[in-house]
Amino acid sequence: LFLTLNTFSSTGGIETVCRVAGKALHEIMEAEGGVYTHFALNDRPVDLLTPYVPSFSFRPFSGSKARYAWEAVATGIKCDVVILSHINLLLIGSLIKTLSPKTKVLLIAHGIEVWVALPAWKKRLLKQLHRILPVSQFTKEKMKALYGLADDQLTVLNNCLDPFLTRKMPDSDRPALRKKTGFTEQDIVLFTLTRLKSSEQYKGYDKVIRALPSVLKRYPTVKYLIGGKYDAEEKARLDQLIKELQLQDKVVFSGFVPDEDVEGLFTLADVYVMPSTGEGFGIVFIEALFYGLPVIAGNVDGSVDALDGGRFGLLVDPDDPAELQEAICGAIERREELTARAEAVVERFGFAAYKERLKAMIIKPT
Repeated sequence: LFLTLNTFSSTGGIETVCRVAGKALHEIMEAEGGVYTHFALNDRPVDLLTPYVPSFSFRPFSGSKARYAWEAVATGIKCDVVILSHINLLLIGSLIKTLSPKTKVLLIAHGIEVWVALPAWKKRLLKQLHRILPVSQFTKEKMKALYGLADDQLTVLNNCLDPFLTRKMPDSDRPALRKKTGFTEQDIVLFTLTRLKSSEQYKGYDKVIRALPSVLKRYPTVKYLIGGKYDAEEKARLDQLIKELQLQDKVVFSGFVPDEDVEGLFTLADVYVMPSTGEGFGIVFIEALFYGLPVIAGNVDGSVDALDGGRFGLLVDPDDPAELQEAICGAIERREELTARAEAVVERFGFAAYKERLKAMIIKPT
């Protein structure tokens, strides 16, 4: 049984994990002759995407918390393994464990939701879990320090590429894509894809903007494309920064990017840069690698796992402007050298490898 809050009804990193994990769990149980059930608290029946989870396994609850909790416990106590997609489901998991001690309850731990102080009762419930699956080494170490968890209770399960992610656009499409979005072939395009929210100012795009004047002295044709939906307050803050630095013709906001347009933005770009300080993992980094871009990330959060400790890209101190500037210039100068091999990225972060790691944790849990 896989318990989720949202799987198909909204977009975001955790929802992406739920979709991919759901597909992996369904395939694992099908191969093992077992039964897989997928609960989604806030999803409606029309939200389901059957390539990930078949309709006969999917149980949407359209936001009915009481019915979800009741049926989750009633179903969970009959299962060998229950996986919680979010710490907010911890109480339900604890009830299942109390009523059915033989049931193994696991929790996927992502990022900021488990980087905060918890009340004593929640810490006790965490210690009752059979295993916790942090998506990065950074999240694992945070949880050990904050909650006093034993090392052997936490097993890192890095996120993976979506199994339906494909490269459809050849490099020959770049000129047309650039023309469509207002860039020329002479432009060197830095790219960040993320939500821009005034309440989440940890992605580092403002630090990239501040780095541009120095970068432009060496590479005058650099432009910075920021893709993703933004709120009015954050957009106003960034517009003011851009005005102060006189970069109005150097920074481009695309706004919301539909899924079908994402590959085009990666294809037209030259370097992916996001010196974040708050990534649980950062699926967008491995997507940028998959699409053949050199990648720059921060070295203080789960981004380190996404770049495999620096094997797949440049890790920088997000709070060191000079280091960020040098990394950007270095990525421009050594684009081909720094671009990770697609085969190596898929071998490390592909769906098949993810499914095998997950299978080892649920079929023969230690």
